[in-house]
Amino acid sequence: MAAESAAPMRSFDLFTPTPEHALLAETLREFVRREVDPQAAEHDRSERFNLALFRRAGELGLLGVTLPEEYGGAGLDAVAAVQVCEALSTADPGFALAVLAHSILFAQNLAVNGNELQKKSLLPDAASGAKIGGLCMTEPEVGTDVLALRTRARRDGGDYVIDGTKTFITNGGIDERTLGDAFIVYARTEDSKVSAFLVEKGRAGFRLGQPWKDKLGMRASFTAELVFDGVRVPVSSRLGEEGEGTRHMMRNLEIERLTLAAMSVGIAQRCLEIMIAYANERKSFGQPLREHGQIQRHVSESFAEYRAARTFVYDVARRMDLGAVGQRVDADAAKLFASQVGKRTADAAIQVLGGYGYMGEYRVERLWRDAKLLEIGGGTLEAHQKNLMKDLSKDPSRLR
Repeated sequence: MAAESAAPMRSFDLFTPTPEHALLAETLREFVRREVDPQAAEHDRSERFNLALFRRAGELGLLGVTLPEEYGGAGLDAVAAVQVCEALSTADPGFALAVLAHSILFAQNLAVNGNELQKKSLLPDAASGAKIGGLCMTEPEVGTDVLALRTRARRDGGDYVIDGTKTFITNGGIDERTLGDAFIVYARTEDSKVSAFLVEKGRAGFRLGQPWKDKLGMRASFTAELVFDGVRVPVSSRLGEEGEGTRHMMRNLEIERLTLAAMSVGIAQRCLEIMIAYANERKSFGQPLREHGQIQRHVSESFAEYRAARTFVYDVARRMDLGAVGQRVDADAAKLFASQVGKRTADAAIQVLGGYGYMGEYRVERLWRDAKLLEIGGGTLEAHQKNLMKDLSKDPSRLR
């Protein structure tokens, strides 16, 4: 009787929870199939950023899914950001990384931490793709230890004067001669606390340093060193008050790490598709490859880990408030797990394909190269482990 009288369970789709998310998923599927996938191998080989494709993503509304509608965005949530990064990474993780650096590290960061004038000035062009942005955090001698920044911003009347060097900056340039358009730059102010500044190209003393070429992976995104040599910016370019940069940084790191985790999920998905198709078509010892136990192990374990990682990432996204902190534990854990799943799945795909997996024609070698960065960028595996141990020790209730 109890079962008969119980109300029916409401259907809930974790991956496309609303009609808007379903429409976004369909837009992404078509964009990836028709425009992203066909160009991926060539831009990996040439190490060129596809600016035209980036602008096309802007036309489709994919660069501003989390931005408020009044600035040209879609006004959606962390789930939408995860959808974009996952889908693009099934075809071209390098391009996905450039989109993430622009839409999450720059535009979403500005949307949360900037004032009205700053947002009106830059967010519409960021949403459309007319301008390309990035985030300047890492320095030649400062990586994971972001609070040890050496770049300085000295107050001089109504201006700040910025001196220092940032490195490994995604979207630092469009090519070897052209700077990106706008950046959020973290620097120490006179109280030694970290503050954040908007710096646009064209400022005297702001120049492109060493472009990083011959990268292992993510070769379709442009990575560069940026030099600030007495760069003068007005006080109005500061985001928030002096000393608030660390808070801005930590708030943005949560969605950054979650979207990087989504990239790993996208890589795992594509690698699974390729190895399953190959195992169905290829014969070995007179029978399809899928009949061999070791191949079954590679495919089945990769699938189980992929599903677990994808569910984890979307569950965290569903609960994430883009305007607040509070999801560091889950964001760290999602990236810690998913980044390893992405690389393991790519490795398994190469193993299933054997010698063909080592060749560029089958894509998995490129995805394997791209997957490695996600165990380093946005926080190393070791940094996530340290954060998790610290946070769980303080609050074991996080387990529930």
